[in-house]
Amino acid sequence: MANKWVYTFKEGNMSMRNLLGGKGANLAEMTEIGLPVPQGFTITTEACTQYYEDGRKINDEIMAQAMEGVAWMEKENGKKFGDLKNPLLVSVRSGARASMPGMMDTILNLGLNDEVVAAMIAGNPDPKFERFVYDSYRRFIQMFSDVVMEVGKKYFEQLIDKMKEEKGVKYDVDLTAADLKTLAEQFKAEYKNQLGTDFPSDPVEQLKLAIEAVFRSWDNPRANVYRRDNDIPYSWGTAVNVMPMVFGNLNDNSGTGVAFTRDPATGEKKLMGEFLTNAQGEDVVAGVRTPMPITQMAEKFPEAYEQFIKVCDILEGHYHDMQDMEFTVENGKLYMLQCRNGKRTAQAALKIACDLVDEGMKTEQEAVAMIDPRNLDTLLHPQFDAKALKAATPLGKGLGASPGAACGKVVFTADDAVEWKARGEKVVLVRLETSPEDITGMKAAQGILTVRGGMTSHAAVVARGMGTCCVSGCGDINMDEENKKFTLNGQTFVEGSEISIDGTTGNIYAGLIPTVDATIAGEFGRIMAWADKYRRLKVRTNADTPTDAKKARELGAEGIGLCRTEHMFFEESRIAAFREMICSDTVEEREKALEKILPYQQDDFTKLYEALEGNPVCIGS
Repeated sequence: MANKWVYTFKEGNMSMRNLLGGKGANLAEMTEIGLPVPQGFTITTEACTQYYEDGRKINDEIMAQAMEGVAWMEKENGKKFGDLKNPLLVSVRSGARASMPGMMDTILNLGLNDEVVAAMIAGNPDPKFERFVYDSYRRFIQMFSDVVMEVGKKYFEQLIDKMKEEKGVKYDVDLTAADLKTLAEQFKAEYKNQLGTDFPSDPVEQLKLAIEAVFRSWDNPRANVYRRDNDIPYSWGTAVNVMPMVFGNLNDNSGTGVAFTRDPATGEKKLMGEFLTNAQGEDVVAGVRTPMPITQMAEKFPEAYEQFIKVCDILEGHYHDMQDMEFTVENGKLYMLQCRNGKRTAQAALKIACDLVDEGMKTEQEAVAMIDPRNLDTLLHPQFDAKALKAATPLGKGLGASPGAACGKVVFTADDAVEWKARGEKVVLVRLETSPEDITGMKAAQGILTVRGGMTSHAAVVARGMGTCCVSGCGDINMDEENKKFTLNGQTFVEGSEISIDGTTGNIYAGLIPTVDATIAGEFGRIMAWADKYRRLKVRTNADTPTDAKKARELGAEGIGLCRTEHMFFEESRIAAFREMICSDTVEEREKALEKILPYQQDDFTKLYEALEGNPVCIGS
């Protein structure tokens, strides 16, 4: 029997995550429980593995099943792929079994070409519709060129910026149909200039190349870094989801957004999200335009908003966890494009877990199992000293996208962040907006500050996942990336200037604000008490000084697994005597040096035993 490489959304469910990937499994699950999902199909993770086994090529069997999926999709949606009268346009999206936000690739508006564009416009004389068609076409050319053919998006961004400058407008949405038509022609010319061939017009060829590009993105540098940091095996591969386009950029009665059923930064039980009118999903997550709060959707699309609130309740009740959702409103009608258990800060994870127990959705054991132990480390990071913070005056304010305190020297590129950290410097990465390529610099930085983007932008989502402080969307910053400087409320910061940011409030301060260590309290203490209640292992820690031992006990350690005595002498006041002992040539010289060392060590062990309060310690050297 031939392998089954393709499943329609009506054939899957959430238990098939390993085969369909997280996105595909959840699209199928939402279909099964009756939510409004554009009906498409998923190419399995096994097909991705086969793609690499076949030398990075899609074999005929996989492609044939994909085209059968297209035929099924045509019947479900009443449109035809490549047709001039009623064309089916599709999106092609990645979807690994573990969520990897922004790490792999997506292509939207696939199926457009000059003939389809002309036929669509001829069938609808509304000038606003013409603008929508050319907007979709230029987006497709740019995204296909960048993602599929690896032509840098900077070439197209330069053309857009030039057009906006010539027309005297600030945003893409202010460009006319004629402007966008010109851009589409310029984009095709740039494509040919870069690759020496015409932009592909055959929708089937477009689809095959796009599927290959998504499979290929599983092995891109940023995805490899993310997988390594999150223990995601390379062998898993990614699925590919092909689904009909729904258009948030159709008109002013359309829009797109990203939302969370609870606040992913604090865990508070309230809907948190953002949306843009007359836009596509990439505009929200890329942070190109600063979006509006989700609550304003009630004013723009009251019926769709009311339905969306019901969908949020259904999804959280179904999955018993906070949900991260992508949606589009096309001409007033709501469509769900994705749901998943949302990324959250460690602080939010604790509150959500405790609240779900209180709400009867989780048991205490399940709540403990929800917490990734690695993320608890973020709760032990410093916070601003309350007294010093009270005395400080914010210079500016953005959106508190990922909580915590960060201070350091300003750098403007990911490479600089890595380089400065290697020199022992603490840095804050300042960008217009981050992109997936910035992940190494984001990891190296103490904090991230962006001019554009909201709470669901790439910078915010990735920073929260890493436990890194982030302030996004500070539009008051006047950025000069070329000369590595920016101005905020009259004060200029250059590379190396000192800055502090508060990822909870969004406040930005000049200079360095002192920090204090965090403590176990509130939900953290509650979760740890449950962990103690159900665990079967005792926990000891490595600690080498009385200060470390005291902190270990405060955090719940039941003893010291290894105390390395040589670490007791790292302080400047002690290291000289220790070196004297090591370098001594005679027994007498060594005993003299040991007489200097003995009081230090006796005092340290006395204080260390006192801190341990009778718990065991293993001494090493």
